[in-house]
Amino acid sequence: MPENITLPARSEVPLEETWALESVFASPAEWEAACETLENLLPSLAAYQGRLKESPQVLLEAIQKFEEVGALFGKIMTYASNATSVDTFDQDANARAGQSRSLGAKTGAAMAFFDPELMTVGFDTLKNWMKTTPELAFFAQYVDRLEKRSAHVRSGEVEQVLALAGDPFGGAFNAFNMLNNADLKFQPATASDGAQLEIGQASIGSLITHPDRQVRRSAWQNYADGYLAFKNTSAAILTTAIKQDVFTARVRGYTSSLHASLEPNNVPVEVFHNLIEVFKQNLPTWHKYWRVRRKALKLDTFGVYDIKAPLTSSKPVVPYRQAVDWICEGMAPLGEEYVAIMRRGCLEDRWVDRARNRGKREGAFSSGSYGTRPFIMMSYADDLFSLSTLAHELGHSMHSYYSRANQRFIYSRYGLFVAEVASNFNQATVREYLMRTQTAPDFQIALIEEAMSNYHRYFFIMPTLARFELEMHARAEKGAPLNADILIGILADLFKEGYGDEVEFDRERTGITWAQFLHMYMNFYVYQYATGISGAHALSHGVTSGQPGAAERYLDFLKSGGSRYPLEALKMAGVDMTSPEPVSDAFSVLAELVNRLETLLGE
Repeated sequence: MPENITLPARSEVPLEETWALESVFASPAEWEAACETLENLLPSLAAYQGRLKESPQVLLEAIQKFEEVGALFGKIMTYASNATSVDTFDQDANARAGQSRSLGAKTGAAMAFFDPELMTVGFDTLKNWMKTTPELAFFAQYVDRLEKRSAHVRSGEVEQVLALAGDPFGGAFNAFNMLNNADLKFQPATASDGAQLEIGQASIGSLITHPDRQVRRSAWQNYADGYLAFKNTSAAILTTAIKQDVFTARVRGYTSSLHASLEPNNVPVEVFHNLIEVFKQNLPTWHKYWRVRRKALKLDTFGVYDIKAPLTSSKPVVPYRQAVDWICEGMAPLGEEYVAIMRRGCLEDRWVDRARNRGKREGAFSSGSYGTRPFIMMSYADDLFSLSTLAHELGHSMHSYYSRANQRFIYSRYGLFVAEVASNFNQATVREYLMRTQTAPDFQIALIEEAMSNYHRYFFIMPTLARFELEMHARAEKGAPLNADILIGILADLFKEGYGDEVEFDRERTGITWAQFLHMYMNFYVYQYATGISGAHALSHGVTSGQPGAAERYLDFLKSGGSRYPLEALKMAGVDMTSPEPVSDAFSVLAELVNRLETLLGE
């Protein structure tokens, strides 16, 4: 009889496969006590309102209080949000997550006076204070950032209202999260032998890479159909988030939502448009890849569900500890300290929640806050794809580790633009190591498959979603209509261009892809995956080829956190992302991989 495969409940997974959330707070009761402490701290922060101009010493005290409050809230939010991410069925955890969001809005409101009041002190006065008061010298980058965006900072009263709006404005993201990870139900995938395989956010990745085409097809179709069943609800949630982006951009006086996303990090909008143009120019490389895969799989027609089909029968099995070993060996060019910290985090300090359980949210992420260890959520499946995901998230985690260890709280958070560089750097560096050391043809093919899967997500799906995001925001800014069918139609057209004539096209199921990505709720985030992979490959090449000082410059980049502008930090590390050249170079690497795969497959 065929076996029905289901996911275990959260309570059934081994402790060693979960992260050590108790390292933040030992119990929910301790978390509640921290919330109370934070509530009691807020009046002492608000007491500095109207006093910043008194003296450099008063300003320094206010900054220190600001950092104390911010660090404590970060720990509160990390504990609450992480708990609900791994078990969306846990109602107590969901309640704590909601409570922390409300507390965050209150905390933001208490802090809202700070930037507008700093501006009233005057930038000349602030710069003089930093020269004459050595203890304030560290504040120079913060003041420079504030001066650059001063035209978009509103009065203290308006800033307070915007901060208070943060909680209800989080409603769209929260609604998506609950629908996507708790309420959506999918029909099981069906294998050729009749076995039923449960589809969940923690299992869909392994199902669409399954060697059985019937599993892949039914998994992809049933997953998409689950979203199509709620297309109107999903569209209402997403359009609410898009209109919130437009509202915020207008309140702050930005030209568009795109400008509102990029300008605070001093990133010109041309960087976004350069990426999109280079992507469109290189679509023929993707068309060739679909063709190579179709021929290798000996298929008359090639579906979206075949994009990650295994090309060999001997799929490498990579247990978690083997993955950790290979990642550590691959990252050795960065030095013993980097590797030792990473290995200890994976094997001793329980940074990684790798269990595959029912109710776990989709995807993978790295989290944590000032004063906590890094945390990684993923669903590890003993394959090269999981190894790559682990390497990616460890890149984020090590970035955060070094940033928090070397910067004050106000600079410990780095910009989104550089976040995806560190993660993709690890993937590129580990992949280069495995290419050199694991030379069996089947392993090489599987390794290129993994690389192409990564590129597919970051250099095909994400740029396509970025084009979609630009169109959706432009429509919202003009007041044009937005509904489920319009969203599905526009994204379907963009994907059709990307797939060309090589991929059998299922318009509705492909067009609903926007409903499957939480990144759509982060104003113009997705393009940074493509710029990130481009910058990462350039920096990784410098390190792995032994360029003098490349490893040291890269570690300095990690340690700089938010103390430099993103483009400046990357330029000092060795790559200029204002130019389209790094994106073009990354597409050249992609084209070389396609050619190498074609040769290995004997086509």
